[in-house]
Amino acid sequence: MTTGRTKVTRIRKQYLSIKSQYPDAILFFRLGDFYETFDKDAEITARELDIVLTSRSTSKGVAIPMAGVPHHAAENYIARLIGRGYHVAICEQIGSETVRGILPRKVVRVVTPGTIIEPGMLESGRNNYLAAVVLQGRDAGFAFVDITTGEFRAAQFSSDAVDRIILDEITRISPAELLVPDDMSHKIFLKRGVNVSQLPQWKFEAASSNQILRDHFDVTTLAGFGIGDKKQAIRASGAILHYLGDTQSGALRLLSSLATYNTNDYMQLDAATRRNLELTKTAHSGEALGSLLQVLDDTVTPMGGRLLRQWINRPLLDVSAINERLDGVSSIYDNGVLRSRLRDHLRSFGDLERLVNRAMGAIASPRDMGIIRDILKRLPALMTLLDEVQSESKCHALLELEERIDLAPEILEMLKHAIVDDPPANLQKPGSVRRGWSKELDHVVATSRNARDWIAGLEALERKQTGIKSLKVRYNKVFGYFIEVTKANAEMVPDDYIRKQTLVNAERYITPDLKEYETTVLNAEEQMLAIERRVFSAVCSEVGEQAAGLLRTARAIAHIDVLTALAEAAARMDYVRPQVVEDDVLEIVGGRHAVVEQTMQHSGYLFIPNDCRFLPHERVWVITGPNMSGKSTFLRQVALCVLMAQVGSFVPAESAHIGVVDRIFTRIGSRDEIHAGQSTFMVEMVEAADILNNATPSSLVILDEIGRGTSTYDGLALAWSIIEHLHDHPGLGSKTLFATHYHELTDLENQLSGVSNYNVAVSEEGDDVVFLHQIVDGGADRSYGIHVARLAGVPKAAVHRAEEILTGLEALGRGVVSEAPKSEIGWPPLGNELLRELEQLDISSMSPLEALNKLFEWQQRYKSSDG
Repeated sequence: MTTGRTKVTRIRKQYLSIKSQYPDAILFFRLGDFYETFDKDAEITARELDIVLTSRSTSKGVAIPMAGVPHHAAENYIARLIGRGYHVAICEQIGSETVRGILPRKVVRVVTPGTIIEPGMLESGRNNYLAAVVLQGRDAGFAFVDITTGEFRAAQFSSDAVDRIILDEITRISPAELLVPDDMSHKIFLKRGVNVSQLPQWKFEAASSNQILRDHFDVTTLAGFGIGDKKQAIRASGAILHYLGDTQSGALRLLSSLATYNTNDYMQLDAATRRNLELTKTAHSGEALGSLLQVLDDTVTPMGGRLLRQWINRPLLDVSAINERLDGVSSIYDNGVLRSRLRDHLRSFGDLERLVNRAMGAIASPRDMGIIRDILKRLPALMTLLDEVQSESKCHALLELEERIDLAPEILEMLKHAIVDDPPANLQKPGSVRRGWSKELDHVVATSRNARDWIAGLEALERKQTGIKSLKVRYNKVFGYFIEVTKANAEMVPDDYIRKQTLVNAERYITPDLKEYETTVLNAEEQMLAIERRVFSAVCSEVGEQAAGLLRTARAIAHIDVLTALAEAAARMDYVRPQVVEDDVLEIVGGRHAVVEQTMQHSGYLFIPNDCRFLPHERVWVITGPNMSGKSTFLRQVALCVLMAQVGSFVPAESAHIGVVDRIFTRIGSRDEIHAGQSTFMVEMVEAADILNNATPSSLVILDEIGRGTSTYDGLALAWSIIEHLHDHPGLGSKTLFATHYHELTDLENQLSGVSNYNVAVSEEGDDVVFLHQIVDGGADRSYGIHVARLAGVPKAAVHRAEEILTGLEALGRGVVSEAPKSEIGWPPLGNELLRELEQLDISSMSPLEALNKLFEWQQRYKSSDG
C-alpha cells in the first residue's frame, strides 16, 4: 500500500489490515507494554479518556494521530469507553517469533457493553444482560443472556400491542446492550437510553439461527428447550450466539442451556409503573438510593443482590409459590439470633455463581480458585445453621433449598491440595500450585533448589580447592553466573576454568558444571510457570465439569441470602407477614410507604399509617384532599404493599390481607416525552389508554390527577368518563384508587354503586391549616392550594392577591358578583354590557388562567372608557 511515493511501514499495514475487520470498534493495538490507538480511534480515545493525543511517524514525512494506555491499567480505560457506548477490539501480540520483522497480532476479543466479563468492570449486585429483539408484524422474539452467570432466556410474543410488550421487557431487565437487525427501526430504544448494536439482517435469519442453536447445544431439535415452534424467539436467540461468536467466542462455552419464559407467569409491570413506584431506581436520579430495592436490600452476597432485583422486577402470581417464599422469610424472621449468625456466615460466600462461570470459561485466576475452595469449606457450617432454623420452623421451602446444596467434596479436596493457601491474582509468576500436587513441578522445583544450593556453596568450595581466598562467584543479567579472580591470582586458576571476560584488574571465568547449573536455575522459573499453567488449566476444567452442581449451590445460597435479607428488613422496619390469597380482597391495616417511612425515620419524623380496606362492593375509591396532604404517597404505598407481598416480602403494615393482582397500573405525575413528540397531556392520555385497554378485574389501578393537563371542563369530563369506564365496563372492574382535585367527582358515589369517597383529613384553626395525613370517609370540598403556596415561600403579596382573586372567582361561580366587596377584589363598577357578557360566560369551562385573562380584558376596557 502506498501514498504517492511514500511507502507504508509493515506494522502500519498490519494495523490497517486488522482495523479493516473491525471498523465499528476502537482498536487497542498491543505494542510492548502499551495498547495504542491510531487515526480516528486515537482522537476519540484521547477526547473520551482525557489523555494526550500524540503522533507517530510511519514513513518519511508522514505522521498519524496516536494515543495509548498502559497494558496493566487498560481495564479501567476500557470500562470508561464502554460506559460511553463504544466497542473496543483487543489486539494482542501472538507468540514471540517475528514474521518478516514484526510480531504476529490478532484480535482476541471485542468488548461491548453486553459482553463484559472483567469483575472490575461489572456491578456485582446486578446482572449484565445482552439482549436481542426481532419484530415481524404482531409477532416478536426476545432473548437475553448474562455470560457472567450463564443465564440464557427467550420468549415469543404475539399481540397487537407487541411493541409495548417488548418495551416493558426491556425496561424490566434493563439490558446493557440490545441487538437489533439493521433493517429494523430502533430509534424508540435509543430514546430510552438503551445501547443498541445493529447486526446484519441475515444474523437474525430463522434457518441460520436454528442451525447455530442446534450446533451449540449439540441437539437435532430445539423442542426440548420449548422454542421448537417459536420462530421469532429462535431468531433472537440465534442472533445472540452469532454476536458472541464474533466478539466473545470463549463465552459460548458458558451457555449450557436455554430456558423459555412467559410473561403471564408473573405480574406484568409497564415502564410507567416501574418508574412511578421507583422499584429499583428513582425517577429523579436513576440511582438505587431512594428506591424500594434500596430499602429491602439487606443481602450480603452479590448473588443475593442480583436475585433480589429479579424478584422485585418480577412479582409472582402463583399463591402457593408466594407463600412458599413467605414461609422461608418467616422461618428466618422468627429467630433473631439465628438470623444474625446466618447473615454473618453468608457474608464470606462471595460470588460463587460468577466464579464458577469464570472457571468454565477458562478465564479464572488462581485467586478465584482459592475463593471457590474457601466457599466450599464453609458449606457444612451453613448446612448446620439451616438445620437449626429448620428444626424450629419445619419450613419446607428451606428444606428444599438445603437439598439443592452440593458440598462437592471431590472439588474441595482437589482445590485444597492443588492451590496454595494465599494464591496470587494471576499466573504471571510461579507460586499458585501447592507442592506435592504435581510430580513434574516438584521435580523442577527440587532441581532448581539443588542447583541454587550448589551455586550458593560454590564460592567456598572453589576458594578451598584453589587456595584463592579473594575468589568470588557473581551474577549479572548479561553474563549470567561467573567466577571472578583478580589478576594477581591468575596463575592459580585451574585448567578447567574457561575465560569469559577480561577486566582491568580481574578475569571472569565459567566452568562446565557452573554453566549446567546456571541453565537449570535460569530455565526453572519458565518451566515452573509452564507447568503451573497446565496444572491450573486442568484444575479449572475439573471445576467446569462439576459446574452444574456448583451453580445449583450458588443459586441456593442466593435464595437463602434473599430470604434472610427480607427477614432482616422486616425485623428492622417492623413489617408483618401478609396473608396472600386467591380471593378478590384488599385489606391493609395501618399501611405505610416503605421508602418514605425510612426517609422520615432518618430525618427524625414519624410516618402516619393509613388503612385501605376495599369493601366487597367497592371498585373505585375517589380520594380528594389538599396538595401535600399525602394522597400520592397513600396511592403508592398501597401499590407497593401489594407488590411486596407478591414478591414474597413482609409488608409495612399492622396487617394485610391481599388477593393476588395480575397487574399494577399507575398514572402519576406530570411528564412529557418531547423526544417522541408527546406533550405532558398526551403522555397522560397514552398511559390512561393503556390502562383502560389492558386492565382486568384482577388488576390494581392507581390514578393521580387525571385530566389536570387540559382545561377544567375537558379534564373533569375525562376524569368522570374514565371512572365510569373502569366501573361499568364488563372486562374491567379493577380495584382503583383515584386521587383528584375535581371535587365534582364525589357526586359519582351517589350514581355508581362501586364508587366510594375518601379524603385526607385537615384541621383548621382560623387561618392555620394542619394536614393530618389520614385517609377518612367522605369527600373534601377544598384543595388549600393557596395555603400550600404560602408554605412553599410564594411572596406574601402574590399569596394575598391569589386570595382576593379566589374570593372573586368563588363569588362569580355562585352568581353573586354584586355582593363581592370592591375593597377586597379591587374591581370597578360593572356596566350593563359587561354584565351581559358575564351572564353568557360558562364559568365551569374556564381555567383559572382564562378567568384571569378575561378579568384583565374587562379591566383594560374599563380604564379605556373611563379615560
